[in-house]
Amino acid sequence: MTELYQASRQWSTRPPEERFTSLTEMQAHLDTLRSNSRAAVVSSRKLGAIPTDDNQGIMIEGPNGNAVAPSNWAFNQLANLGGAPASYLRTLPAPLAADCLNYGLKVEREAMDTGVLLTRTQQGVELRAATGPRYGRIWNADIVRSLRDRFGDGLTGDWRVPGQFGVALSEVTKANTTLFAGDRDCFIFLADEQNRIELPNRRDGQTGQLARGFFVSNSEVGAGALRIKTFLFDFVCANRIVWGAHELQEVCIRHTASAPDRFIEEAAPVLLAYSNAAASSVSDVLRSAQAAKIEKVDAFLSTRFGPRIAERVKAVHVEEEGRPVETIWDAITGATAYARSIPWQADRVEFESKAGELLDLVA
Repeated sequence: MTELYQASRQWSTRPPEERFTSLTEMQAHLDTLRSNSRAAVVSSRKLGAIPTDDNQGIMIEGPNGNAVAPSNWAFNQLANLGGAPASYLRTLPAPLAADCLNYGLKVEREAMDTGVLLTRTQQGVELRAATGPRYGRIWNADIVRSLRDRFGDGLTGDWRVPGQFGVALSEVTKANTTLFAGDRDCFIFLADEQNRIELPNRRDGQTGQLARGFFVSNSEVGAGALRIKTFLFDFVCANRIVWGAHELQEVCIRHTASAPDRFIEEAAPVLLAYSNAAASSVSDVLRSAQAAKIEKVDAFLSTRFGPRIAERVKAVHVEEEGRPVETIWDAITGATAYARSIPWQADRVEFESKAGELLDLVA
């Protein structure tokens, strides 16, 4: 078991305008953002950077000669396309930075198309993204709509913004929510803490109760892939840290040209199955894992994790459980316990996901 900090980081860093108290509220915001946005593909050589009138910033001109302000993220993308570090360009006077960016886009870069996303805001039209021409945009609004269809508004029903230490929230506010969305990305954390799974002999012979939860994150401007992570857990604290999480499973869809279709074909069915799965069926899988004996433990673990890691998994299981690995459940418990020693979070989560895949052997 381990702790998950993704929701806590979102909770501690998002400004008030990026916090939502229901999926319904988030859906309305994202629908408006999408309706005010327009995507197009243009040649990078028809894009031009010009300094603002006060020489304090940069605007981007398109083929029609209209100038728009780039978001910080879009400026980073344009700088990357032009082969100039954005952090360096920001240290230069605006006219010089514009010249460097134009040189990269028009001279150094081969004639290539660029995907742009323009959005009308209260301040005017903003360039929110500059991607490759085959970028497969999955709109945040479509994802939230899919979640609402399957899980409700996040306030009622089984799947809700999680409570604190297993106690349901009396009210979801911007201070305790786990629903976040900005102009760059979105993050949703919902949990079913009412229909907990009774698992006999979970640890030290004691019966434990597990809740189901999931994270969904996406960026429609190229800041990240669509990720759906499902897991079981003990409770969520006031800082929105997930405690006692294990059996992690993740679906990741990069924004390639086929991404929108893959969202329908791969991600949506995962969410549907997770929402409809009865607690008893999940419990049956976990009990099967507890009962599934492993004949050759060394070979079983070495094949999946490598000989060196296999020894560490066995050792940590003996240390924490007081007995050797005997079943698939033991292997999962030992692997997730070993994962806590991995210093880098990305590597730790990847290893935990690999450990969670062992449940597929008994599903």
